[in-house]
Amino acid sequence: MSPGPGDGEGHGPTWDISFRSTVRSERLRFAEEPRTAVRFSGTGERESVSHSDRDHLPEKVVAGQDYRDVTVDYRLETRLAAEQGLARGAADTDAQPSGRSRPRR
Repeated sequence: MSPGPGDGEGHGPTWDISFRSTVRSERLRFAEEPRTAVRFSGTGERESVSHSDRDHLPEKVVAGQDYRDVTVDYRLETRLAAEQGLARGAADTDAQPSGRSRPRR
């Protein structure tokens, strides 16, 4: 993954929470299509990033199909937004692949 904010190398503002993980598998099979979601509970506006880089695993997997030699690098980062002009007590947000969070409906 490329360096970015919060990576500890002086590349922009730091994140309040930064989680990175790498998963590798010789063989991977999904019994059903996975449904995933990332949620941040609490109040206050947040800036969030949720992203994965995949090798040998498509964005949309097919249930019952074998995937071999799979690697997934996952990154989740979030921070409270600057308080200038933001209202207190904002709705919960969900992390979006676009790198921004949106209010829950």
